[in-house]
Amino acid sequence: MEYKRLGRTGLKVSQLCLGTMTFGNQCDSTSSHEILNYALEAGISFIDTADIYPANGIPEAIGETERIIGQWLGPHRDEVVLATKFWAPTGPNPWQGGASRRNIRDSVEASLRRLQTDYIDLYQVHFPDYETPIDETLQALDDLVRQGKILYAGCSNYPAWLLALTLGTSEAKGLIRFDCVQPRYNLLFREPERDLYSLCNFEDIAVIPYNPLAGGLLSGKHSKNAPLDGTRFTLEGGQGKRYMERYWAEKSHETVDLLRPIAEQAGISLAQLAVGWVLANPVVTSPIVGATNPKQLDDAIQAVAEPLDEATVEALNDLTAAFRKGDTSVQFRREERG
Repeated sequence: MEYKRLGRTGLKVSQLCLGTMTFGNQCDSTSSHEILNYALEAGISFIDTADIYPANGIPEAIGETERIIGQWLGPHRDEVVLATKFWAPTGPNPWQGGASRRNIRDSVEASLRRLQTDYIDLYQVHFPDYETPIDETLQALDDLVRQGKILYAGCSNYPAWLLALTLGTSEAKGLIRFDCVQPRYNLLFREPERDLYSLCNFEDIAVIPYNPLAGGLLSGKHSKNAPLDGTRFTLEGGQGKRYMERYWAEKSHETVDLLRPIAEQAGISLAQLAVGWVLANPVVTSPIVGATNPKQLDDAIQAVAEPLDEATVEALNDLTAAFRKGDTSVQFRREERG
């Protein structure tokens, strides 16, 4: 496994990050722990979760993913970089959600209890909070660093303009800076290339994208006639509907069919091809890959071991150009940043 610096920080993270939203939903505690062990043995020591996971629409299940990780974490705490997120409503009261000082204080304490640890390496705002002042959020996170409860802060699902505004507020007020961003990114959703990635490159912000396999569609196992049971496309609690809206379209299925011969020519699986393409973008730090059984991680692990060649990357760029939503700026190349 390769390791990369988390943005401009001194922290090194594995080039793959283990996503855990399946824990407590598609995976019970035993299978979740098997996945964690398999990932760690393969060198995947960067783990991402969230207080709302498994996000299956069952209020009683909120925090179950963190609890499962906490049961495993004890003897492995020094071996991993642990990231979690806050923002989503976790209770019936109006202050139990968002990025206010109150919710940040309550959320971090709850996550620490469930994870059975006294600090979180990377604490991220899960979604933008347009009602809370940016400096209130940053000051609350800054306080957590001073208290030793978190080490770094980041955000997820932030548009480029909001991340830029947040960085400016950090600099102007001398507060903690977001050192990473977690966008959705894959061959069927390339919008972050249009402006967010240029900002991250310029400001040295780490990028840890989720959905590199488009919910499994880019694995090639789905028929466009009907999604497979037990996959993200059929999950209850709103998850299945969300993934259907994101990716279940005629154009997406047609693109997957066009990707098959490229994978065959390269002698690799479609899943390895898709993850390899995300890894080929020099602004990407560590794609988030999930699994419902340990062996599902093998394609991503192999994608790190066998980087795609330039010709394959360019073929994929050309084939999926429409998923940049008509942007005409220069597509990324594999050259390292200066």
